[in-house]
Formats: sequence, C-alpha cells, structure tokens
Amino acid sequence: MTASTRPSSTPPPPPARFAAYDRQTWKEIAHLLANLPLGVAGFVYVVVTLAAGGGLAVTVVGLPLLAGALLGARLIGKWERARARMLLGLRIDEPSPMPRQRGHGFFGWLWTSLKDPVGWRTMLYSFMRLPWGVVTFTVSVIGLFVLWPVLPYIVRGLTNADRAMVRGLLSPSDELERRIVELESDRGVVVDTAAADLRRIERDLHDGAQARLVALAMGLGLAKEKLLEGQADDTVAAMVDEAHGEVKLALQELRDLARGIHPAVLTDRGLDAALSSLAARCTVPVKVTADLPSRPAAAIEGSAYFTVSELLQNVSKHSGARTASVEVWRADQRLLIQVWDDGRGGASLDGGTGMAGLADRLGAVDGLFVIDSPEGGPTTITAELPWRDRDHAAQG
Repeated sequence: MTASTRPSSTPPPPPARFAAYDRQTWKEIAHLLANLPLGVAGFVYVVVTLAAGGGLAVTVVGLPLLAGALLGARLIGKWERARARMLLGLRIDEPSPMPRQRGHGFFGWLWTSLKDPVGWRTMLYSFMRLPWGVVTFTVSVIGLFVLWPVLPYIVRGLTNADRAMVRGLLSPSDELERRIVELESDRGVVVDTAAADLRRIERDLHDGAQARLVALAMGLGLAKEKLLEGQADDTVAAMVDEAHGEVKLALQELRDLARGIHPAVLTDRGLDAALSSLAARCTVPVKVTADLPSRPAAAIEGSAYFTVSELLQNVSKHSGARTASVEVWRADQRLLIQVWDDGRGGASLDGGTGMAGLADRLGAVDGLFVIDSPEGGPTTITAELPWRDRDHAAQG
C-alpha cells in the first residue's frame, strides 16, 4: 500500500518585507519623506525674505521686513524641534526667547531682531534642508521598493545626520543662552521686588508716621488757639501731653521704617550684631551663632539680614515653636544661613508665608533656598548667597 502525497492547496506565506520594520523605523521614514516638501517651503521662505529684505534695505521697509523674517524663522525652528521630538525621539531645549528692550522703542526691537543668532541659525538650517531633503526623499523611496532588506540601516544613518543638524543649528548654542534666560527672569524678580518695597514704604509712611504727624499738627494747632485766647488750663495741658505722645509714636514708627529699609546696626556693627538684634525682638527665644572671619559686601550682608528677618517673623507668627536658632558661616565663596525651630513644621514654598518670595529674591542674586519641614517639625531652612568681600566690592 503506497501513500500518495498531494501538494497542499495553502500557498506559502509571503515574505514579511515591510512588516519587519518596527514603529520607530516607520516614524524615521516618515521624517525623511517629509524633508522634501518642508525643505522646499523653508528654502522658498529664506530666499524670498532675504532677497526682499536685502533688496529693500535702502528703503524704510527693508530692515523691518528682514527683522520680521528672522522672527518667523524662530517659529520654523520651533516647528522643526517639535517634529524631531515626535518622529526622531530627539529632545532638546528651546533657545532663549528674544530679549525685551524696555524703553528703546521700535529701533531697539529692530536692532535686537536683526542680530538674533537663533533666527539666523534657523535661516541657515532652512536653506540647507532643500538639497538634503532631495537626498533623503530619493533614498527613502528607492529603498522602500528596491533596498527594503537594508533600508532600516540606511534610514538610521540618514536620521542620525538629521539629528546632528537639529542639535547643531536649532538647539541653544551653549550655556550662555540658557544663562541669558535665567538673568532675564532674575532681573524681573529684582524689579518687582524693588517696586513692592517702594509701595510698602509709601504705605507705611502714609498710614503710620504721616497720619500721626497730621494728628499732632491738629492737636498743637488747637492748643495754640486756646493759649492765644488765654485759656492755659488743664485742657491745654492734656492736648500738649497727647501731642507729646504722638511725637514719640511717630518717631518710633520712623525708626522701625528706617530699620526695615536698612538698619543702622547692620551698617555700623555688621551681621552678627544685627542678627542678635533681630533675635531679641523675636517672640521665641533664639540662639544666634555667627562664624564670619570678615564682613561680606553690603548687598550680600543686607540680603542675609532681610532673609533672617523674614524667617524669624515666620517663626513668631506661624511655627508655634518654643526655641529657635540662627547660624551664619562662610564656606569657600558662599555665605550660608541656617534657621531652625522646633515648631509644628509643614512650611513650604506655597504655604502663603512669603517663602516663595524669599526663594525668588535669593535666586535673583545666584543664591539658593532649601526648606526641610516635615509635618510635626522641626523646620530647618538653609539659604546660600555668593560671598563677595566688602573691600573688593567697594573698590569695584
């Protein structure tokens, strides 16, 4: 008995071909295919705007047109970074924004835009994309139909070149650009802080000493009228006594206001004595330890004083502490401040106790502000400021 075999009626499965490509490979192929249409658009944008702006540079509209083209190039760069992030998995930082020219008007904006390195680098990137887009589109299309077994390797090599171009021309050029962003933010904090301090001083003068001096003038005026009328009785004596009390209160408020601007003890005797004065006014017993071989620059000394002042006010008002301590010392080129209390804890930058403002102020002068305050306490707040010697700062 012989067994016969018949050919199977089921055809063999077709070669996998494109199904073998993973998702990232397809995304990279899509990126290479999109290079050509986007390269054409970018090339046209660069050629037309540079030709128009350069050709009309002798007229009133040429330079503004070129400045507007550079601002538009920033938008192209933003789009290209997003495309690289989505299709190539390349994540790079955004370049620094255009610096704000306060008080310089149109010509300040024009000059800043014309010398914008981010815009010019994006223009160069867009100009180069057309020939590169032709290459990547052609190779990708041929590879899909002819070289499909080795196409993933070709795609990876081409997209690596794409990644290098994006990194080289569309990313921040160096740490300087990132530093510019930080300095612009810090400058805004300093300006806002100064404006808030001026408003506080004006409010304190208007609502405090000024109001008392007005009441004093009115009281003395009434007493003067009675004296002119020959009524030197107990009523006049009471008015004078009340005016004397108002004078003392007004003087005390003016002293407190002057101390809030810049205390005399800080100028005359330094940070150790000034912090001891702050501790004496705190409602919680505070131990002050200062290990400073010399005095820092006046600006750093003032920042340290007002930082400790704000923190001790928080200890008095919000901590529920029984004891607290303040330590100040120098470590290399940094001035370190540590304020500790045994209160209830829970302090944070968003707790509404002025911590966020302190962190912003210290950050504006290259300082640091760290809070360690678990629920139930204790609270330890560490602040750092850059150290600058007083003598060198005075010479500068």
